[in-house]
Amino acid sequence: MRYLFFTNTPAHVHLYKHAVQTLRDRGHEVLVLARDYTCTVDLLEWYELPFEVYGYCDTSKGSLLSRLPMHYVRAIRHARRFDPDLVFGMGGYAAHTGAVTRTPTVLLIDSEPASFDHSVSTPFARAILTPHTFRKDLGENHYVFSGFKECAYLHPDVYAPNPSIRERLELDADEPYAIIRLNAFGSQHDVGKEGITGDQCRRLVERLSDDARVLVSDEGNGVDLSDLPARTFDLHPALMHDALAEATLLIADTQTMVTEAALLGTPAIRSNSFVGDSDMGNFVELENEGLIHNVSRFDEILELSTTLLRDDAVDETWQRRRNEFLSGTANLTDVIVDIASARGDVSALDSVRQFDQPKRTEPKPQIGVGSD
Repeated sequence: MRYLFFTNTPAHVHLYKHAVQTLRDRGHEVLVLARDYTCTVDLLEWYELPFEVYGYCDTSKGSLLSRLPMHYVRAIRHARRFDPDLVFGMGGYAAHTGAVTRTPTVLLIDSEPASFDHSVSTPFARAILTPHTFRKDLGENHYVFSGFKECAYLHPDVYAPNPSIRERLELDADEPYAIIRLNAFGSQHDVGKEGITGDQCRRLVERLSDDARVLVSDEGNGVDLSDLPARTFDLHPALMHDALAEATLLIADTQTMVTEAALLGTPAIRSNSFVGDSDMGNFVELENEGLIHNVSRFDEILELSTTLLRDDAVDETWQRRRNEFLSGTANLTDVIVDIASARGDVSALDSVRQFDQPKRTEPKPQIGVGSD
């Protein structure tokens, strides 16, 4: 069999990396089509995955739109040359390439706000796979799995902590540290959205530095740290999950890293303009499980971060909640490999169910700081 995977962002590389390697180990031909966006290519090289680049864009929305036509031309050209039996991806690139080459396509989608992308991509998919928390019905080919897309690489079956990460970060064995992650808001579904501003980041660093070392990962490179008690996270991006697993706290205005922190048992505060009554289902569930805090007011970030950093019981509490939550989730890599083996026909797989079937459990009551 020949499988084609689209990785448009660094998160997509993590999503598919173990499945790609498993399929290759079983003797299948696999090709990854990559968009050169932030550290996507760096990750593909780090994991030694077979890939071709179909285009480049930076973190601005205009960069993506101006390059979109040539992205499609190159992606379709690579796909025709490779001649896959099945295509995997997360949106329009994969769906339309599959349609043009007449190849069955499986879309893995986890963001409810990306309505435009859903409308132009899902009609061309053999199967659409989403987390069990997904709130939108995407049609008769919509199936759900237990967990989130991050379970493909942070589920206990596939992830093991890196014992050398503190040495790489030049931190003592018991030294607390916090990570601030700032999003560039350059994706199509980020239009009109915003997060933590540069001035707010500066105030946050000043507050956090009283209780922990501060590392900043700024996708848009918009914050000057030269006069602040913080430093840039400057290790290879493939080591970010190891750093996140050891961190005392994550504060972010991005989405993926907050979910990753939750699955690693690291307390996380998420603040952006997605937070509110119409928030995405996965973040509602993670807050109900006591693993993250969704915050809309900046002053609340300051208060919560201080409380979490000074609570000696936080680590034990979060690890217990994380273990309880993950005990009911699927290893998504296994699900993806099973779907590949079934050529995208997911209807007979025990690991997924159709969207309109009843939920496994009702959401738990929300858990606050310092309580169970």
